[in-house]
Amino acid sequence: MTIGRKVAVVTGGGSGIGKAAALGFAAHGYDVAICGRRRDALEPVRGQTGGYAAACDVGDPDAVADFFAGVHQAYGRVDVVFNNAGRFAPAASFGDLEVKVWQEMINTNLNGAFYVAREAFRLMRDQTPQGGRIINNGSISAHAPRPQAASYTTSKHAITGLTKAISLDGRAFGIACGQIDIGNTATDMTSQMNAGSLQANGTMMPEPTFEVQHVVDALLYMAGLPLTANVQFMTVMATNMPYIGRG
Repeated sequence: MTIGRKVAVVTGGGSGIGKAAALGFAAHGYDVAICGRRRDALEPVRGQTGGYAAACDVGDPDAVADFFAGVHQAYGRVDVVFNNAGRFAPAASFGDLEVKVWQEMINTNLNGAFYVAREAFRLMRDQTPQGGRIINNGSISAHAPRPQAASYTTSKHAITGLTKAISLDGRAFGIACGQIDIGNTATDMTSQMNAGSLQANGTMMPEPTFEVQHVVDALLYMAGLPLTANVQFMTVMATNMPYIGRG
């Protein structure tokens, strides 16, 4: 067990925003622990951060508990958790949305976020010095839906309620909780937006994206605040994407 530097945990740390966040935390002096479903994707990131990595499906509460036990054994505490792991679903009109897809989306995006936040909360509550910060990855879909994305939209709206509840219950233990809502950062998951995304009026339109480093910079700002201050909600998005006035 090593104790000294601040410890950041990133879920979904093997690709996309999670990978960029893990590398950003490591570059700024954090010990970094990451998890994700694919060990082969985690290993290159772990090699760059020099931190702890474990395969973990956040939709499995026992796997999440085991992951945090490993983090605690490795570092002795947790200071920041970026609750990032999530997934998209294929576009489907509401009446055609399969129950299985709905359940899978809710289990990963909402239940998984709860399992991660609960384990983080417990560690932060019980460690000395007490406290820490949980940053939930919401989405602009936590505020306004895209067409044919009911399961994703619902899961992300629920993250906002989860964030508020953690913030309130965390006050007694020095635990701050905020939410970052990201719109169209350039990753493999958003590459198709350059070809066209379905709009509320039924048309397809290419959407602009922005560099993921700006998300990392925002996370580092949120994480770097003293626990007496908190960014409750932050939206970082491509300036010209069709979000404000969507529909």
